Amino acid sequence: MQSLWMILACAMFALMGACIKIAADFGASLAQIVLFRGIPSVLLLLGWAMLTQRVIRPSSWKLHFRRNISGVSAMWLGFYALSHLPLPTAVSLNYTSPLFITGWMLAWGGAKRDYLRAVAVCIGFVGVLGVLRPSIGNDEFLAAITGLGSGALGAIAMMQVRQLGRAGEAEWRTVMIFSSCVCASSAVGLWLQGWNSLGLEAWLALMGLGLSGLIGQLAMTRAFGMGKALLTAALQYTTIIFAAIIGIVFWGDYPDLIAWVGMALIIGAGLISTWRTYMESRHLRRQATKTVKI
Repeated sequence: MQSLWMILACAMFALMGACIKIAADFGASLAQIVLFRGIPSVLLLLGWAMLTQRVIRPSSWKLHFRRNISGVSAMWLGFYALSHLPLPTAVSLNYTSPLFITGWMLAWGGAKRDYLRAVAVCIGFVGVLGVLRPSIGNDEFLAAITGLGSGALGAIAMMQVRQLGRAGEAEWRTVMIFSSCVCASSAVGLWLQGWNSLGLEAWLALMGLGLSGLIGQLAMTRAFGMGKALLTAALQYTTIIFAAIIGIVFWGDYPDLIAWVGMALIIGAGLISTWRTYMESRHLRRQATKTVKI
């Protein structure tokens, strides 16, 4: 059942990426796209918190501020890449976050002699080159850079989410505050750009974006809440496969052999990094348990 929840989440996130492309193609601005990603989560979680009389005030505004600066920036960059690149290419670049985390751990995180992590980074870097080389034209270079930037900032956000978890912050509150910041950032964008007049196709795509993003978030939360974090984290890379299928069916974006190999290398490097981090965390938990018993 856990696998099914995660696969559903990945399918929804791939569909969300498709809705972003469609909305952009039919004239929706980036600020409008970001707004519709945040609104459903804010309404659902805020309503639920009020009905159940949950405490909305966070334990640390400082930690949330840091998390949201990186997380919201990553979303804007990632959505820009999704709007301007072939769907599987943009999704693959967005899923490079574990590689950036691994690179940080090798450079500054006390894992300088972790050769397995070093191999993962090298494999992932080759994979990125494989994805970009056949897929990116000169007019798409900026979008490719923003896609990689989204992966890098997403890595920072992921590490800060872990800090929030260690500080005892509830997951629902973290998501709600993040979604609220997403909406606030889109309001600033709309104030600067104005509201684009939209047709029916754009409105349907924006509503599909909000719904698929919300379902994906809930399904992913459910999957991680059922245990077996390694399996759940590994399955998240099926989003790239779903994105490739959607890109082929709806846009005729057929990745060539090098691009397929690049995506496979990014997935493989991510799996290696995820497995290594999981085993390290498991070892630390065992050591902590032994210490408590002593």
